[in-house]
Amino acid sequence: MPARLATVAILMLACLPAHAGHANLRDYGVRIGVLQPGEWNAITDVPGVLVGQKSLVEGNDVRTGVTAILPYAGNIFQNKVPAAVYVGNGFGKLTGTTQIAELGNIETPIVLTNTLSVPTAADALIDYTFSFPANADVLSVNPVVGETNDGWLNDIRGRHVTKRDVLDAIRAAKTGPVAQGDVGAGTGTVAFGFKGGIGTASRKLRVRSGATPWACWCRRTSAACSTLMACRSANCCTSII
Repeated sequence: MPARLATVAILMLACLPAHAGHANLRDYGVRIGVLQPGEWNAITDVPGVLVGQKSLVEGNDVRTGVTAILPYAGNIFQNKVPAAVYVGNGFGKLTGTTQIAELGNIETPIVLTNTLSVPTAADALIDYTFSFPANADVLSVNPVVGETNDGWLNDIRGRHVTKRDVLDAIRAAKTGPVAQGDVGAGTGTVAFGFKGGIGTASRKLRVRSGATPWACWCRRTSAACSTLMACRSANCCTSII
């Protein structure tokens, strides 16, 4: 079969020593590997994928936030996205994995935030799902929320992330360039004593199969490492580690 172009995109949380507004490594002349990036060198190079973020910086001890990833804009509950989960470390507090393992799909956006704000983010995702008129009779929702512990820089016990913050991140989701570093869920992250952050990248591949011409791989690294794979259709696959 003729070669098709695929895009592999990566989203990394907690392991990036970067700050919001800083350039990417490639902007400093550093080239990793031989593959070329997509148009924005981001997860949003995968058609339909949207990313929204909200950062919370208050006083001397609030450094946290929310990052939301949408496989597409619209009512995800009514058009679920095939998905799978791989757990590399069982210490995480990732919410929503049981139903994904059983049914093989996701029905909400994927939200990343701090460890103790996972329940708040899950509650916000339920509100978001109920906001669609077509879901008026829905009695069960499986929110998907990943986490990182930002308690070194952030007053994590204060649980400053609100449902409004989560919904703001979802509503801000868009395609195009993705803010990186001290932003969203990466606002308060630390890695091996260095300031961490959130980042993304994409690479173009040549594949000889027409089954999956587009692919997206998002990487999330923290004390726990989990994988979420979401295929919007036969033509678009995304995953978050």
